[in-house]
Amino acid sequence: MIDFKTAPQAIFALRVTTGLLFLVHGLIKLFVFTPAGTAGYFESLGLPGALSYLTMLVEIAGGIALILGVKARFVSAALVPMLLGAAVFGHGSFGFNWSNPNGGWEYPVMWAVVQAAIAALGDGAYALVPSGKTAGRVHYA
Repeated sequence: MIDFKTAPQAIFALRVTTGLLFLVHGLIKLFVFTPAGTAGYFESLGLPGALSYLTMLVEIAGGIALILGVKARFVSAALVPMLLGAAVFGHGSFGFNWSNPNGGWEYPVMWAVVQAAIAALGDGAYALVPSGKTAGRVHYA
């Protein structure tokens, strides 16, 4: 049973929380690890260094878009492949548990599932630019 009165606020809370976390992750890569350091890390994984700049941009811009509710369904759907890539390339060899040295793959996979859920659920309450014609409407099955 879905509580249609509180579901939009619950989606809003999930959207803003994950948006803040994406924003912080991107800003840490930018200001703490630095773009050059992040690129070096990506290269150490066998990935192109340029992919690190795209990752920082997606995390920062995607985080802001989720916080504000700008096309959140589309942003969340776009974040899923990036998160699955992080699970495979960045953390896959370190095992399941995130508390393992260098982290495990379960945390980015959980993030990917959460983003897929937001993409399926919709924008939630207080979306600045809703995703599509049916955004903000409650549909009863």
